[in-house]
Amino acid sequence: MVHAVVSRGGRTDLAGPVLAQVRAPTLQIVGARDPVVLELNERSCHALRCEQRLDVVAGATHLFEEPGTLEEVARLAGDWFETHLQGGRQQAR
Repeated sequence: MVHAVVSRGGRTDLAGPVLAQVRAPTLQIVGARDPVVLELNERSCHALRCEQRLDVVAGATHLFEEPGTLEEVARLAGDWFETHLQGGRQQAR
């Protein structure tokens, strides 16, 4: 079972109609200077029926090579997983 998803600069739109079947909380992270993928991920937001969020990293392009941008991605992803996986850890105890 998938408990949380993070997509970094991914093409979630390629999942097409299956996006509506996703149940795991989903975070999409896109660079502000990647307008094509940003628009595609915004469309995916409308198709997802689960808890979800789209975070845009200022100054980042597709590969997040700009100083500090990959660190921001790591922070966002870590926070997302900490929030959504914490309940699973507590249940496993």
